[in-house]
Amino acid sequence: MKAADLMVKALENEGVQYVFGIPGEENLDLLESLSNSSIELVLTRHEQAAGFMAATYGRLTGKPGVCLSTLGPGATNLVTSVAYAQLGAMPMVVITGQKPIKDRPQGQFQIIDVIDMMTPITKYTQPIISAKTIPSHVREAFRRAEDERPGAAHLELSDDIAAEEVDATPITPSYSRRPITEHKSVDYVLKLLKEAKHPLIVIGAAANRKITAKMLRAFVDKTGIPFITTQMGKGVINEDHPRWLGNAAVSDGDYPHRAIEQADLILNVGHDVVEKPPFMMKPDQRKVVHINFQGAQVDSVYFPHASMIGDIGNSIWQLKEGIEPQSHWDFEFMLKVREHMRDHTDEGAHDEAFPMLPQRLVEEVREVMPDDGIIALDNGIYKIWFARNYPARQPNTVLLDNALASMGAGLPSAMAAKLVHPNRKVVSICGDGGFMMNSQEIETAVRMNLDLVVLILNDSAYGMIKWKQEHMGLHDFGLDFKNPDFIKYAEAYGANGYRLEATEKLQPLMRDCMEKGGVHIIDVPVDYSRNVELLNEEIPKRAKAIQA
Repeated sequence: MKAADLMVKALENEGVQYVFGIPGEENLDLLESLSNSSIELVLTRHEQAAGFMAATYGRLTGKPGVCLSTLGPGATNLVTSVAYAQLGAMPMVVITGQKPIKDRPQGQFQIIDVIDMMTPITKYTQPIISAKTIPSHVREAFRRAEDERPGAAHLELSDDIAAEEVDATPITPSYSRRPITEHKSVDYVLKLLKEAKHPLIVIGAAANRKITAKMLRAFVDKTGIPFITTQMGKGVINEDHPRWLGNAAVSDGDYPHRAIEQADLILNVGHDVVEKPPFMMKPDQRKVVHINFQGAQVDSVYFPHASMIGDIGNSIWQLKEGIEPQSHWDFEFMLKVREHMRDHTDEGAHDEAFPMLPQRLVEEVREVMPDDGIIALDNGIYKIWFARNYPARQPNTVLLDNALASMGAGLPSAMAAKLVHPNRKVVSICGDGGFMMNSQEIETAVRMNLDLVVLILNDSAYGMIKWKQEHMGLHDFGLDFKNPDFIKYAEAYGANGYRLEATEKLQPLMRDCMEKGGVHIIDVPVDYSRNVELLNEEIPKRAKAIQA
């Protein structure tokens, strides 16, 4: 068969449903082979968006998402989303085209060293220089992308290799199970737990990748140990749980950090060093146990005293089976912190000011979304407010990126979420800056007949950086811009556009859009003028004032 046909059969063999991307002339044989396969090509308007969609597919399914580009500028356009997958531990396989490797009649036209470019930001990158190696390279790319810690893998297929005739068959994926932690590690951590007076659980990104929610919930329910989530750990346990102490959305000074201060033992479940650390370790302070698929990466603020390495769900199950609530455990202060946190998050949640305060915006969205509804956040100051104030009730229902933290990912991520979960409500929440970075994908969403609501939080500025600029006492400079008419912009793509005129109209408008189906864009004016006062001054002051 033709090598391109073998490549596609190898992808089918891996269970690939979608290939996201923009083909070029170097991919035409592969494109022809895809047209005769069970795999659906999702043609996007920019390669970066294709990569974000593939990464999010991987994040939600645990199976590598696949994206495609041509050589040169197509490949360079994928770099940001490849780094997004790699830092965010999202399994993804990238296929880029290339000029003929045996003969190059066009000289160096569009030629860059894509392999060297991809090497620092992938787990595996390989040029295919012989059609016979396609089965092994595809199998290895998928294995590397999916194995802990997940990330990106890259294959380069030149057009002359793609056109070759070859006699080969795909390699069947092997059966494998994740290892479990050794019993001596379990016994040591159980000893630490029994000796502790104020144990605390911190749930991070890796706990959101596999089915650990059931085990963690059972452990918390049995022991009563309170827990905190990181931004990418949201939803592993329902955050309406009475033992949830909040989200470590900022680096320090928030309510959860007061609970961390009292803890004498932290079970750090699924910690990933790519996230801003939810706490900073210091010598001779509290003990920390690292519970993860892989060993801890030690640095100046993270050097755990013990580790449980292996399947996280199994590790937590073993702890649950070996522990009973201890009479000397004391969570009184931690639960007091929780009540103060809840009182604070309620403030502003019903404020009628317009433009909307972020606290009211979060409250309205939470009221509209069902428990299994998915919000896909772009990157901006609103991400902190959603992390703090939006209780996630199921795993991976708050898709935010606290690793690469790239703007432009919110809309493509929501589109991928809708493909993976067509029967669930999906809302993309973007700042006006982030939305415009991949706004052209509205055409893709309309063409694919997706049911999607997009909130554009409009402050006519790069609000996150303005917040930092103001907090540093610097001049307000260089961060303001003008936006298009988002209603006309939406309609130009065949979507529906709305401009919110009053705060109390957001919730009924969102419900109406969800009921109608189709693609709906809502321009939501927001007021971030109190961000420095609230996040940098008021919250740390009030949290610090809580007395033990």
